[in-house]
Amino acid sequence: MDKNIFKVKGSYVNGEWFNSTNRYDVFNPSNGEKLSDVPISDKKELELAVESAKKAQLIWSKTSLIERANALEKLAKKILEKEEEFALIDTYDSGNALTGMRKDVKETVNNIRYFCGLVREVKGETFSMEKNHLNFTRYQPYGVVLKINPFNHPFRFCVEKIAAPLLMGNSLIIKNSEQAPISSLRFCELLENIFPKGLINVVTGGPDNGKFLVEHPDIKRIAVIGSVNTGISIAKSAAPLLKNISLELGGKNPIIVFDDADPDFAASLAIKGMNLSRQGQSCSSTSRVLVSKKIKEKFLKSLVEKAKKIPIGLPWIESNEIGPIVSKKQFEGVMNYIKSGVEQGAKLLLGGDQNKSGDLKNGFFVNATIFSDVKPDMKIAKEEIFGPVISVIDWDDYDEMVKIANSTQYGLTTMIVTNSLSNAMKTAEDAEVGYVWVNTAGRYSGAPYGGWKLSGIGVEECFDEMKGYARLKNINMKWN
Repeated sequence: MDKNIFKVKGSYVNGEWFNSTNRYDVFNPSNGEKLSDVPISDKKELELAVESAKKAQLIWSKTSLIERANALEKLAKKILEKEEEFALIDTYDSGNALTGMRKDVKETVNNIRYFCGLVREVKGETFSMEKNHLNFTRYQPYGVVLKINPFNHPFRFCVEKIAAPLLMGNSLIIKNSEQAPISSLRFCELLENIFPKGLINVVTGGPDNGKFLVEHPDIKRIAVIGSVNTGISIAKSAAPLLKNISLELGGKNPIIVFDDADPDFAASLAIKGMNLSRQGQSCSSTSRVLVSKKIKEKFLKSLVEKAKKIPIGLPWIESNEIGPIVSKKQFEGVMNYIKSGVEQGAKLLLGGDQNKSGDLKNGFFVNATIFSDVKPDMKIAKEEIFGPVISVIDWDDYDEMVKIANSTQYGLTTMIVTNSLSNAMKTAEDAEVGYVWVNTAGRYSGAPYGGWKLSGIGVEECFDEMKGYARLKNINMKWN
């Protein structure tokens, strides 16, 4: 593999590369080897990003919808030409399995093209109350949009999320996670000769730089993917200027298994729903299993057998599914949760330890972990772990089960496994979440994805996301 793919030209502002002397090293979580060093954007650079984004947006907003869509289609084509390179970068940088990162690049292109086809459907409304009168609405861009992204889908969240705001006529400043920054900076190399200078800016740094941009008076719209604590902090900083914010935050998502379900099928869905190709580092991971007592033992036996077979190892080897946790800090957090599960009395059925075998000895690898006999008030049942840890809770009363399922601060997803239409529909209605699966897992472009409660504000990957990047203006007119 060519290690040059990890070299970055700098942060990207106003169509130029910036390399401040303040830098930090980026390490491979699989073995601790240095991948690259990345500059940290200074305040002067951040201010330039805002100013250049403002100027570019004035040009872009006068560009036709067709031209905007054509520019994004050109970008999509360029991405596909470097599909394997971007997948490899994220695999080495974030620790996610190569097969999953290839899928991320493909889904990025699919979602860009989805929005390009959808933009012509953003239409206003008209009506008339009397002769020589017309009332109509128009969608107009906010101006500069700030996107703040996490580490678990570095390339995908950086790139596919530009489509909706750009198509609606906005410019962008993107701040990706400092834990996996390489692919978002390499992506900027594709932008030349497609978009106006300054339309898309990718800056670097930690919470201080994020706060500076969130509070900047010239940034009117903010979109965040991250933890609940991050979302709340950003919302507080943005509140004095009443900025429009969308938040896609964390989850402690239940998979509810009824007694009429096939235990083996339910176990397969529980494994799939955990997103173990990203080590469970996914906001939608179904990390709580609420299983009927009647099939609990058969389900647990199948779940443990399937989890044992999941290959853990260096993520760039295609046969491996579970790679390392993204960083030492995140790894230590996962291990502390596992420790708390044992201390609070949950039964450890599988894993719970660091895998140090062979080539994994210097990485942050956590074996797939399963707890049973989990109580709803345990930390591992209430808090988002963001690691390969499954907590199994049994139930025999529907009302009590629903109460447990809805008992956390989160409300992102719920998975239901049953052969009964009545069970499925009743539980889907009772679940206090924004997204429900029944006997399946996965997301689809066009289906709104978003959370309730502290899991977020707004929806993504759908028509409403696109409209959410524009302000609605009503025009009421009469003439003689």
